[in-house]
Amino acid sequence: MTDPTLERWRLLLGEPGGACLGGQGLDAGAAARDAALDWLYGRDEDLRRRGVRRQSGTGESVLTTVDWLDDIARLFPKETVERLQRDAVERYEIHDVVTDPDVLARIEPNPALLKAVLRTKHLMNPQVLRLARRIVEQVVRQLTEKLATEVRSAFSGTKVRRRGRLRLARNFDMVRTLRANLGRYQPETGKVVIETPYFFSRTRRHLEQWQVILLVDQSGSMVDSVIHSAVTAACLWGLPGVRTHLVAFDTEVVDLTSDVDDPVELLMKVQLGGGTDIARAAAYGAGLVDQPRRAIVVLISDFYEGGDPQRLVRVVRDLVTQGSKVLGLAALDQQANPDYDRGLAQRLADAGAHVGAMTPGELASFVAEHVGR
Repeated sequence: MTDPTLERWRLLLGEPGGACLGGQGLDAGAAARDAALDWLYGRDEDLRRRGVRRQSGTGESVLTTVDWLDDIARLFPKETVERLQRDAVERYEIHDVVTDPDVLARIEPNPALLKAVLRTKHLMNPQVLRLARRIVEQVVRQLTEKLATEVRSAFSGTKVRRRGRLRLARNFDMVRTLRANLGRYQPETGKVVIETPYFFSRTRRHLEQWQVILLVDQSGSMVDSVIHSAVTAACLWGLPGVRTHLVAFDTEVVDLTSDVDDPVELLMKVQLGGGTDIARAAAYGAGLVDQPRRAIVVLISDFYEGGDPQRLVRVVRDLVTQGSKVLGLAALDQQANPDYDRGLAQRLADAGAHVGAMTPGELASFVAEHVGR
C-alpha cells in the first residue's frame, strides 16, 4: 500500500516526483487526481522555461473545461476544488470557466469567480451574462451577510451610565456596583456583598445626518476593493444618520448612488480597467458635499495618478480645511494589504487626509465613531 504522505508529494511534484514512490505507480484514484492536476498546472510557462515538465508525454489533453470541473468536484475536497478553480481563472486565465454556459452551470460560486466575472463580463453574450449573474448574486449575498453583521455591531446602541431596566450580564456596570456596595466589604472573606447591582442602559444616540461619499477606483488592480465598496455601501445605506454615495471612476466618473441598495446590479454596471484620473473623481466628490463638517469622503485607490496629482492634493486639502473627514484607502477588503504609490499617498497625508488600508468592518467603525459624536 502506498504511503499517503509520499503519494501527496508525488501529486504535488507531478511526473518528475515519481522517485517519491520508489518506482511504484499510482492507484486508479491517485492517477485520476494526477491527471486533473496535470490539466491545470501542466500549462505553467515558468516551469517550461526552466525545463521542468509536470506532465508526461507530449500530447495535448483531451479533457474539456467541463470534464475537468466534473473531475475535480469528484476527486478533491471542497477547499482544494476552490483553490483549483481560483488558479484556473486568476493564474492561467482560462476564460471559459466564466464564459462557457456549460461551465457556469456546473461551477460553485466563490469570490475568485466573482472577480473573474467582473473582469470578463464584457466578453459575454446575454445568455452567458444571465448565468454569470448567479455567481455575482450568491457571492455578494454571502459577503453582505458577513459585512452587515460587522456594520450593525459598529452602529449598535452605545452604553450610557444610568440604571437600566434590562438586567442582562452584558449590561452589568461593575464599577458603579462595586462603588455603591463597598460598605458591605467582608475582610474575613475578601468579598463584597452585592445588595444593589447596577446595569448600563443601552440607548441609541440622536444622530444628525452625515454624508459618506465613497469614491472607488475601478482600475483592474482594485477589483477586490470595488466589490467590498459596493457591499459596504449597501450595508451603510438606510442606517440612521447616514446618507451614502458611491462613485466609480477611471478617466471618467460614474455616479452609482441610485444602485447602492442593490450591490449586484451595481457590480454588473462596473467597467474594470482603463486609465485613472483620481483628481477628477475627488473634485466630483467634493461637489457632492452639502455640510463639510458632516461629510466623510473616502477615496479608495492605489494612488497611481494618471491625471493631475497637484489638483488632487489641492482638492483634498480644501476638503480638510472646510472640516470634512478625508480617508485615502489603498485597499478596502478583508485582507487590507495594499500595493500603492506611497509618494502620492504621503502627499495626501500631508494635506490632512487619513491614509492607509481598512477592512469594511474597520471603515464602518470609523464612520460610526464620527456619526455618533
